[in-house]
Amino acid sequence: MFVRAYLRASTIDQDANRARDQLKAFATERGLKIAAWYTENESGAKLARPELFRLLADSQAGDILLVEQVDRLSRLNEADWERLKAELTSRRIRVVALDLPTSWMMATKTTDEFTGRMFEAINGMLLDMLAAVARKDYDDRRRRQAQGQAKAKQEGRYKGRPEDAERNDGIARMLAARQSWGSIQSATGCSRATIAKIAKRLKAAA
Repeated sequence: MFVRAYLRASTIDQDANRARDQLKAFATERGLKIAAWYTENESGAKLARPELFRLLADSQAGDILLVEQVDRLSRLNEADWERLKAELTSRRIRVVALDLPTSWMMATKTTDEFTGRMFEAINGMLLDMLAAVARKDYDDRRRRQAQGQAKAKQEGRYKGRPEDAERNDGIARMLAARQSWGSIQSATGCSRATIAKIAKRLKAAA
């Protein structure tokens, strides 16, 4: 049995590794060692996530997929959640989430088959519920955002996301100093798209 930890954040500007220490502590308390880490910056509402599917491909029957919260694994719509569950079931991967205490038993072996099956059934039901709640939260936030933008546009106030001028000036200086894009990303936490936009702006101004 291998424990495979999955870390996800929605955008490149967010820290996907934020929960690493929590997952380590959880495993250590139970005498487990995390065999591999899978980290990516992708939307949980999207099924096509390279690192998640690399984890699935690497897994053997009985392995544990460890996540901080169910919404790190899924903000999927119902159809895509069913597809992901089918993958997990066919590969016999057990999902353990820190925010789902009933799943913690999946991280230990039990000799009582009846108890094990009962906990699997209860855990599956609660996993479905939390996945549905995560999707609803995602849909609600998008709807509120769209409503706010529509109102702001109607009132002539919508200008999109404000630019981080101080950060972008720093990126411009680093580009001018011929620093690599990778080092700029590490230093500022920005996306490559942001660097490309500023590089294009500098080129146009030259």
